[in-house]
Amino acid sequence: MATEHYFSEDPDSARHERSVALELAGRRVELQTLSGTFSPEGLDRGTAALLRHVPTPTGNTLVDVGCGWGPLAVTMATMVPDATVYAVDVNTRALEACAANAAKLGLDNIEAFTPDQWEARTPDTAPIDTIWSNPPIRIGKKALHELLRTWLHRLAPEGQAWLVVSKSLGAETLLRWINTEHDGAFHGIRAARDKGFWILHVTPTGS
Repeated sequence: MATEHYFSEDPDSARHERSVALELAGRRVELQTLSGTFSPEGLDRGTAALLRHVPTPTGNTLVDVGCGWGPLAVTMATMVPDATVYAVDVNTRALEACAANAAKLGLDNIEAFTPDQWEARTPDTAPIDTIWSNPPIRIGKKALHELLRTWLHRLAPEGQAWLVVSKSLGAETLLRWINTEHDGAFHGIRAARDKGFWILHVTPTGS
């Protein structure tokens, strides 16, 4: 997969399935991963760090931005069964794995979409109450900023986003950008540090 990345829309690498056992939201589960997605060998350190620090999501419209095979989406759906969890990723193979994991666990409150599919249903989608994300830092600064700008502006006035970013990959710079761009529309803080990762908490500054 020399030129293909986990953020490719339609991976053309050989397809390999793997089962990984892990504990999410106090529940021991076995999930399916697929090659050509992010961290197919198991739960990555950044996502694990985020899960150690995020509180229970609030609200009825929850979004996992860059869902991969779905550990964050599965956790949110388990913690808040009455909410709708939108699992969003450009990688169609990742969405396939995420949807399969939701079905396997009986989580019918997860819906998996590409960003374009989300855009197509925007009129029917309420503002987002909670975002969880291990954002794809390696897509480059410009693309990352555009991605975060898009999703943060979809937060409800009382909404919140929880992001995990490696300190060595620019967590401090990203936090500074969040607080200085958008005409002061957002306020971000470092809510926790965990083994080289920063957990960022971002909220709108006003309606």
